[in-house]
Order: sequence, then C-alpha cells, then structure tokens
Amino acid sequence: MLRLILPTCLAILTFNAANAKSIWSDNSISFLAGNHYEVGPKRKQIITLEHASGHQWGDLFYFVDRLKGSDGSNETYMELSPRISFGKLKLIQLENSFIKDILLASTIEMGQSANGSFNHYLVGIGFDIDMPGFKFFQWNFYRRNNDNRDDSWQLTQAWSLPFTLGEQSWRYDGFIDWSSSTNQASASLNFTSQLKWDLGQFTWQTSNELFLGIEYVLWRNKFGIRNTPQFDTHEDNVNLLIKYHF
Repeated sequence: MLRLILPTCLAILTFNAANAKSIWSDNSISFLAGNHYEVGPKRKQIITLEHASGHQWGDLFYFVDRLKGSDGSNETYMELSPRISFGKLKLIQLENSFIKDILLASTIEMGQSANGSFNHYLVGIGFDIDMPGFKFFQWNFYRRNNDNRDDSWQLTQAWSLPFTLGEQSWRYDGFIDWSSSTNQASASLNFTSQLKWDLGQFTWQTSNELFLGIEYVLWRNKFGIRNTPQFDTHEDNVNLLIKYHF
C-alpha cells in the first residue's frame, strides 16, 4: 500500500511545488572526486545537481548524483524529499519552543547502475529545530519500504552552519543517516559533511555562490552490507569539492 500511496503524494506535491510561487529556493551543481570509496571502484568522480525550496505548504529537497568510477562504470542516484508543514498549514502552534515546526516527511530514493535499479519509499515525521547560528537544523524519522529486502527504520539529521574566520566566509553542511538492521541487512551509519570556503566572495565579491572545500564521508556497513575481513564496507573517504549555487 505504501508503494502506491507515497509515489502519488510525491507526484502531487512535486507538481504543486513546480507550479506554485516559492517562498525561497536554491539550486546548485557540484563536482566531487575521491579515492577511497568502498563497495565498487575505489576512485570516483561525481556531478551533483541539488534543489531546495520553501513553500506555503512545506519544503522540497531533491538531488541527482551521476557517478563515474575509475573502472568506467556509471551510476545514477536520486532522492526526492517533500515535507508537509503542520505549522504552515495552521494545524499546530509552536510558540517560544526550540521546535520550530513539525512536518510529514517523505522521500523516494531511486538508483540505476549496471547491477540493476531500485526504488525505496520513506515516510515519517520531521522536526525543524531552533539552533542558534544554524541556517537550518532538522531531524526526520522514517519507516523505509525497501526494494528487494525487508523494510526498516531510518533516522536522519541534517544541518547547515555558516560562519566566518577573520574576513573569510565558510559553511559547514551535512547529514547523518542511521538505518536499522533487518534479517537481510546490517544496521548502517552514513555521516557525510562538507566544509566549504566562499571562494566567490574572495574572487569576485559575490557571496554564497561559488564554494571550494572538502566532503568527508564516514560510512559503517555501507548499503547495509556487513563489514568483514573479506569485504570491507567501512568507508572513510575525503573528496575534493567545488560547488556553484545559481
């Protein structure tokens, strides 16, 4: 039932988001390169397109990764995540609270490679937290409906922290995904963060457009595959990052 309901809701929300005037929006394209990937080729280059926007009904985030491995393999991965805001729809009132909003959170994960394709559907509850200094700080708790394996639970934290060092502007963004174990998969932890210097402000005096930095990925039991001496699925990976917002 979830496989029927959630894609329909996602399609309706995405259509509304595309046709309704947004409160705010941000688009970006990134290039990453790293040499310490696990589960597949060690070296990969990735181009990522991202979109984030706020609307009267909630918010929308999606990204598309195109990955090219050193062995010539290619992968495409996408996540689409609309969230419906109970606060914006006047269903709840949160005044003088560290919780800024409560939302119906949903995500569809789509992947395609030479090994096949998959669609995972996630639905749950989200919380926007009032954290001083942060651009945003949120928690989302999902029930996962997985392709070709047992369903599971996922807890996701995401944040963005702008700061300055001297006269230079920086940003520290990231997320943590924890997925529960099942009879077919081990519990998995993915900690991914980006430390970025505002290169555009330094070079052509335009802030929040061009960033240069690194992305660090710590993954335990990547993709839910149990780490063993014969097959290493614990990833510690540093990527070069260039990101342009438009």
